[in-house]
Amino acid sequence: MTTAKKNPREWHLDWRLMIFTGAFLPLLVSLGIWQLNRAEEKQAILEQWQQEARNLDWPELVGNGLENGRPVTVTGLYDDRSWLLDNRTRDGIAGYEVLTAFHPLQGPPVLVNRGWVAAPRTRNELPDVTPPEGVFSLTGRLGEYPEPPVLSGRSLPADGWPRRVQMLPGLVARAEVANLPEAIIRLQDNKQPGAYRADWAPDLMGPQTHYGYATQWFALAMVLTILSVVASYRKTGANNDNDNG
Repeated sequence: MTTAKKNPREWHLDWRLMIFTGAFLPLLVSLGIWQLNRAEEKQAILEQWQQEARNLDWPELVGNGLENGRPVTVTGLYDDRSWLLDNRTRDGIAGYEVLTAFHPLQGPPVLVNRGWVAAPRTRNELPDVTPPEGVFSLTGRLGEYPEPPVLSGRSLPADGWPRRVQMLPGLVARAEVANLPEAIIRLQDNKQPGAYRADWAPDLMGPQTHYGYATQWFALAMVLTILSVVASYRKTGANNDNDNG
């Protein structure tokens, strides 16, 4: 009984494969390095913002410029003027986002997005969003006014509070509350004074997200390298279909 001899594998340079690998491997590695650099930049920004949040008071933050995603803490009291941002849903339930004017003890007033609240059963009813009384410290992040990026129908003027709106540009809000800055505050979580359901999506892509992207690019580079090496080894001998056609 004879044993069939296995055809050995030998290295064969395929210039087409080498061109493909040589073109895409540096690209994948460079994308991974770029994401690592972005992660370091975001980490530095977050550390700077955290330091400024501890060392600067509200008037100084406003004077330095308000950037989306920046963490802030303000101490003051709520106003009785609230806007109900219409057509906001959570888990398939219709509701509103509640924006209430807040007056810090120092510096200009600011709108605070207190989170989402479910709508009553009929459109004729509005939820009771009366803010708590007293002086509170609120922690949150800066965000933009709820103004759509494209033109849409104007909200009809209304009297009384709370006021239901489809959008709330800064100019409209300043017509009611003077000296509002170019940003609003979205409460950090449901535990903040006067908060409703404040489960926001992140305002700023954090370092961990960039690290995840970098890992994906490096993994693709590794897979490409392994596949290129494996594909370069071919069987030799009479039974090698690749060599003999």
